[in-house]
Amino acid sequence: MEAAQNTSYGGNDSDGESYTPRTPRRTPMACIFCRGRKLKCDGRPTCANCHKRGLLCSYIPVSAQKAS
Repeated sequence: MEAAQNTSYGGNDSDGESYTPRTPRRTPMACIFCRGRKLKCDGRPTCANCHKRGLLCSYIPVSAQKAS
């Protein structure tokens, strides 16, 4: 004898709400080292890449970046 199983194969068992994946926050500015090496900068005063390499982490001021 086979037992009937109640399973949902729809994949979305919520009340009609659609799932939107969370996009990671973008860092407003990369430090000089990360920008030159095209690395992902975390935007902290001393970013992880500079800290790992023992470098001085410095940023270009926003006003000096682009004058339009």
